[in-house]
Amino acid sequence: MELADGHSKGVRCILLRTGVLSALVVVDRGLDVANLEYKGTPLAWMSPTGITAPAFYEPEGLGWLRGFFGGLLTTCGLTYFGRPTVDEGEQLGLHGRASYIPARLHLCRGRWAGDSYVLEIEGEVRESKVFEPNISLYRRIEAELGGSRIVFRDHVRNNGWYRQPFMILYHFNLGFPLLSRESKLVTTSRLVVPRDSDAAEGAENYDRFEEPTRGYREKVYFHDLVPDQEGYAYAALLNYSLAGGLGVVIRFKRKPLNRLVEWKMMGEGAYVLGIEPANGLVLGRDFERRVGTLKYLEPQEEQSIEIELKVVEGVEELRRVEERIIEIRGPKRATILSDVETFVREARE
Repeated sequence: MELADGHSKGVRCILLRTGVLSALVVVDRGLDVANLEYKGTPLAWMSPTGITAPAFYEPEGLGWLRGFFGGLLTTCGLTYFGRPTVDEGEQLGLHGRASYIPARLHLCRGRWAGDSYVLEIEGEVRESKVFEPNISLYRRIEAELGGSRIVFRDHVRNNGWYRQPFMILYHFNLGFPLLSRESKLVTTSRLVVPRDSDAAEGAENYDRFEEPTRGYREKVYFHDLVPDQEGYAYAALLNYSLAGGLGVVIRFKRKPLNRLVEWKMMGEGAYVLGIEPANGLVLGRDFERRVGTLKYLEPQEEQSIEIELKVVEGVEELRRVEERIIEIRGPKRATILSDVETFVREARE
């Protein structure tokens, strides 16, 4: 479909429906995902900007926020993300260009695979300019008819001839009614650190949530996650009181995404939990370079990433998810560190 009014005019979208899940994939915004519903219950937070056409992108400073629709997924990257900064003389705005780049749509179909009917979307998002960089994100989105999960299979490739910085963050945004004071965040975290003094205040409640609060200042936490035997890390938002128990579980390969950023925003009108698997922190590319954690792609090198989002329903199913996560990380709650520099030293690569 194509949106036809206001700031959304001309934006191509795909409505992906499994029968229980309904997702709006925004082709012209990096193949990201806006609305997500489960049996009619909205799960994703949508910002007041709505779905804004890529032509309205403002790369300088915090201009990125003028078109940040939130949604289920906004991809940040590909050569930088995080706060506005200057890295080796280059001015970098907030969170990169990826989510504002229209995708080249390669595939949109349903097909039988044995007894399963598979829904497939594929496309390419390319961040490029003359004299480099020239990096492509090849995204495949999969779901099954009748299923309650969506799988993202991304391949990021340096098409150019020079080594390039590679930074990527998957900005999953969950909102009301899944997010409420009854919800809790359960992860395979071993270490947690607040980003700043705002987050340090009440850091022991990083996994609990309040009612919408006037004047609330965002709190950001960095997590170091323990993977299971297959290399997957987990983060889940569970609400035992909603619709007889409802939750969202995000599972991802930890090796390419060795950091998890938590965005806790309990404001009026901006009531959202961001669960953000990433390969860096949101302190800017200059920070990653300074502490020696900046990732690169060599010429013609490709990095594969896999993320699964699954909706779980019913108190017993939520308990099984929570028990599994605790089994992976161990019975102890994550250690809360006092400063980011210590976190960088102690976190596992």
